[in-house]
Amino acid sequence: MHPMLKPALRRAWRGRNTVQFGVTPAHAVTLGPMDIATGSFLELLDGTRGLPLLREEARALDLSDRHVDVLVSRLTEAGLLDDPTGGGPEADTLRRRAETLERQRPDAASLSVVHPAPGGALRRLAARRATRVQVRGAGRVGAAIAAVLSGAGVGRVEVLDGGRAEPWDVAPGGLPAAAIGERRDTAARQLVRRSAVGSPPRAGADGSAAGGEPALSLVVVAPRDGLSAYAPDPDSAAQWVASGTPHLFAGVIEATGVVGPLVLPGGTGCAGCLALNRAELDPQWPRMLAQWRSGRRTCVPACDLGLATAVAGLAAAHALSFLDGDLPASTGSRWEAAMPVLDWRSERLGPHRDCSCGAAGHTEVELTSAGGAPQDTMAG
Repeated sequence: MHPMLKPALRRAWRGRNTVQFGVTPAHAVTLGPMDIATGSFLELLDGTRGLPLLREEARALDLSDRHVDVLVSRLTEAGLLDDPTGGGPEADTLRRRAETLERQRPDAASLSVVHPAPGGALRRLAARRATRVQVRGAGRVGAAIAAVLSGAGVGRVEVLDGGRAEPWDVAPGGLPAAAIGERRDTAARQLVRRSAVGSPPRAGADGSAAGGEPALSLVVVAPRDGLSAYAPDPDSAAQWVASGTPHLFAGVIEATGVVGPLVLPGGTGCAGCLALNRAELDPQWPRMLAQWRSGRRTCVPACDLGLATAVAGLAAAHALSFLDGDLPASTGSRWEAAMPVLDWRSERLGPHRDCSCGAAGHTEVELTSAGGAPQDTMAG
């Protein structure tokens, strides 16, 4: 191990003998008591030295080997140390892709804060390359989600949609003006390729299905018609529930943005649960929903560009959090923000006892949140 203080966490002296790592309460950690010699030793933790050399240089500061070992151990336990050589063989492969890694340094820095184990950031970036995500929809929301996922290192991003790109599909970070008139799926594939970080792994890498294609890790449902995200059709989602494929809904309807729920089949409420619960709360809802779904809409759906961009960014972040092994707040919940106030609020969407998905018969996934005051750890 070559200990390195995580560069993403800014540090400052809280007083004469205490150092704080990190600015925000969600990730801040305090270290103390801290003397001048130990503070100087922290500057040596830059990833260029192994423990034997660190102990040797610490002796010049009148710090004992035990002092160094205890300090390094407690810094590691507090999630403050990284290892630039860690992460396993997949991370080593990523390191050899210098251009790819340079583009993803900000992502790696962020992941190093979220996943405290040394080498954990590159391990997750490498794992993203083996994942396959399908985005259903190539409008202002869906196309931007696909671009962000591809740019964040997801190895395979597929976009499904019909028709041809219209002028109102164009958005910064999404389909460009040059795509107007092209098939939406073709334009979206080109967008994904332009956004990609390096080339995806060859077929047959870890996670490949029998046919050589990796199994779907996630489906993101971001239809151009926001009604299909706000009130998703249970029949359309049944295939993902049956196959156990996680899926996340996102979109804009009228002047409201929605992200979620992220459905874990058999564990959280699905589109069918959502429909049954809504019908219980409002018996007239199914009648109105049938009217809204019927017929062919000839007008352009409302979709504020700023709101669509915010929804796409939040949905992509939730998707990446899930792909990296965590459960974002959209798991079994939906986040909504309506213009002009744009106050994001969450609503829990629990499973329904009469839904065939079976989630009501299991204990729902429990979410944990981080935050509060800085953690305290003693070392030195």
